Amino acid sequence: MGPTTERALGRRLRERPVWQHLAALVVVPLLATGAVSAASVAERTRELRTAGQAGSLMRAATELDALRRAVDSELLPTLSRNVTRDREAAAAAGFGERRAVLYLDAVNRLQLARQVTDRAVSRIGAASPAAVSTALAVQRLRTVRAAADQGTSSTEALADLYVGLSDWLSHAEEQVITGTTATGLSERSARAVNDVTLVVELTQQASREVPAAFTARVLGGGEQVRARQRAAHVVGSYRELAGATAELSSAPVRLGWAAATRGAAAQELTAAFGGETREPGRLSGPQLLELADASARRDRDLAQLLESTVDTAVAAVDAEREEAAVRLRTTLLLCLLVLAGALAAAVAQGRWLAGALRRLADAAQRVGQGELVDVPEGGPRETRTAARALAGAVAGLRQVREQADALTRGDLAGALREQPLPGPLGEAVQASVQQLVRAVQQRDRLQTELAHQAAHDPLTGLPNRAAALRLLSGALERAGRRGATTGLLFVDLDGFKAVNDGAGHAAGDEVLREVARRLRGCVREGDSVGRLGGDEFVVLVEDVTDEAALVELGERVVAAARRPVHVAGDAATGAAGRSVRVGASVGVAVARGAGEDAEVLLAEADSAVYRAKSRGRGRVEVFDDVLRAELAARWDLQSALREGLRRGELTLHYQPVVDLADGSLAGYEALARWDRPGVGPVRPDVFVAAAEASSLVCDLGRWVLREATAQLARWREERPCAWPAPGAGAEPTVAVNVSGRHLSDPRLLEDVAQALQASGLPPHLLVLEITETVLVDDPLATAHLQQLRASGVGVAIDDFGTGWTSIGQLPTTPADTLKIDRSFVSSTDPGRRGLVALTVHAAHTFGLRVVAEGVEDAEQLRWLREQGCDTAQGYLFARPMPAPEAARWQRPAEALAV
Repeated sequence: MGPTTERALGRRLRERPVWQHLAALVVVPLLATGAVSAASVAERTRELRTAGQAGSLMRAATELDALRRAVDSELLPTLSRNVTRDREAAAAAGFGERRAVLYLDAVNRLQLARQVTDRAVSRIGAASPAAVSTALAVQRLRTVRAAADQGTSSTEALADLYVGLSDWLSHAEEQVITGTTATGLSERSARAVNDVTLVVELTQQASREVPAAFTARVLGGGEQVRARQRAAHVVGSYRELAGATAELSSAPVRLGWAAATRGAAAQELTAAFGGETREPGRLSGPQLLELADASARRDRDLAQLLESTVDTAVAAVDAEREEAAVRLRTTLLLCLLVLAGALAAAVAQGRWLAGALRRLADAAQRVGQGELVDVPEGGPRETRTAARALAGAVAGLRQVREQADALTRGDLAGALREQPLPGPLGEAVQASVQQLVRAVQQRDRLQTELAHQAAHDPLTGLPNRAAALRLLSGALERAGRRGATTGLLFVDLDGFKAVNDGAGHAAGDEVLREVARRLRGCVREGDSVGRLGGDEFVVLVEDVTDEAALVELGERVVAAARRPVHVAGDAATGAAGRSVRVGASVGVAVARGAGEDAEVLLAEADSAVYRAKSRGRGRVEVFDDVLRAELAARWDLQSALREGLRRGELTLHYQPVVDLADGSLAGYEALARWDRPGVGPVRPDVFVAAAEASSLVCDLGRWVLREATAQLARWREERPCAWPAPGAGAEPTVAVNVSGRHLSDPRLLEDVAQALQASGLPPHLLVLEITETVLVDDPLATAHLQQLRASGVGVAIDDFGTGWTSIGQLPTTPADTLKIDRSFVSSTDPGRRGLVALTVHAAHTFGLRVVAEGVEDAEQLRWLREQGCDTAQGYLFARPMPAPEAARWQRPAEALAV
């Protein structure tokens, strides 16, 4: 070994930790202690395994005994069947004329006995110690059964085969029990196993008494002598064993033994076999067969005795196993304690020598990683001096950390900011504090503003719809717990649209802000006011005393909203300030007790405000049983309509639209019809109104779009009789009514595009009919109409004149056609007629076509032609018809004669 190698080896030895040197000193004693401990643990483990094997063997012995008893139970019916099968043998055995009956009885008993044997075989699993013996026994049993079923073997031969198989099983059972005692059991467990052995022997001899006596009775000649000797031996052995009670070690087993050997069945057999030990074969064959039931009952008693004896033995073995487990755990604990003690001594020695240096090194390493830990002082003087120096450095770093914590908390006035660290480091930290605090304050302000915006209406500052529903849900939960009453007022402004149209949206916004302020002034402290959207507000009132107080509050709200609102002028347009008026309709709903739902209560208040508007506006209505019934009926109708759409119960009728210039067919209006099963036809205004109260109207609109476009596409191919010849003029269109809710649905554009694509219909042949209010209520609806018109789809304003659209707004209205309401067409009032004429003229001025609705007589038609109306529809031409009738429709020449 060279000098360089020696130096490297010495360096490695010097750099080893102290614990390695100490471990070398204690490793030999530890190994010796471990070897002794391992040997002791192995011995205790063997004891535990032995006890477990003994329990398993005892259960295997029980399984074999059950199989052996089942095989013995087959012997008597087998011999009886064999004897009664032959007339001469049956007569010699004393069966006489009962041979046939006894033969059938023997066959039935044999079948039942074999089933018992098969079940006993199936209970012995493949993992059982008795599995191998069972497999061999099954092979022999098949041979015995085959010999018995063939009918060629003598009764003596069959008896020998069955007895031989029973003896073989008894021998296998004895071997299993012997294996149990050979496992090294304690004396107590061995006595319990001996009890099992005695009971097994008793059951063996008992189950053979009647078959042995029967064999001795039915055999003749020299075979009978041997059979009688065997029967005498069996009966005598049973008598001897039955009196061996004193050899049993367990008192419960002795009691069970006595009960089994002295029971009614045992007494009956003892009386019957009283002389069999001296005169075997004394009983006749039929008498012996009659004893079969008594023998079976005694066998069951003995089987129960065996089961309880085995349970006693297994319990003893289990107790011994538990004791072995306790000894094993105790040994393991002692060994671990010894090893732990030896190891603790070595560790204590190592800590005593190297603990101080290791703790100091660990503290220095953690401080280097940023952990400001306490530095322990220990060990020799030099180690203590180094520890005190490191502790001083940690104290300075802790002051820096406290400064940073104060910054994180935003503690601007804290002591740490007033007493910063000295020197350049303190100045840098102080500047960082100021900058971080400013950033945190700005972030908190932004978070507060965003949270407020998410829950409040930006125009009025009131809680928005989502926040209002959360407030309502919380109030209902509190009321449910206290058993209080909660009230909800639904406030819908009257005439707000007129203000928006006449004074502008800025004035409308000012009206909404002022109404919000007045509503807050009407309620108590603790009540809540929210804006649902548009001109709809809600007032939440908790702990309501009575319904009259809510009505009184509603009347105050109506009075407050009725007062004039001053709106400022517009400097840009030069418009002067002025006063405007709106009104309010209020619906009241009351929730009493627990289980109320916020959405349901809001729907009830909405229904009440709808009734208030329908009864003249500017009033308060309370949701009552009548409205509740109407709401329930509407929900029922909605459910039936949804199911009707799914089942295809709805159809479309088509009303022709006639060109007044030449009487040609201008198009059709598609109208939904519903024949409700079990109810009959439902009026369109009823089921459409129910659909419009929910998103169901969108589903209805999609269905109408698909059906109407598909029908018009089919007509284009089939060319109905009313259809103009190719090249003769413009093609007829189909008009589909679209609700405001569907028009505002984000999927509307996709619905129209899909319907056109599926049908192949050109976009310019589809007309969407909308009401005037849609154009004002939702800006998204207006945007959708503009996009649809850009794609080529036509737009018609339905029932024009009944809403709020003025003639002055026609230039900016996203429509192609005006449909004048039937109330104007049928009126004879000069003012209304003048309005119709003005509308036709204004529409033509701005490039819109006009459709007159509800034309019912020739005078109306003549007058409309005089005014220059473009097209018309009504009963004068045709009522709405199913598609086949509409295809066959012919225009009435007399009505359209030019």
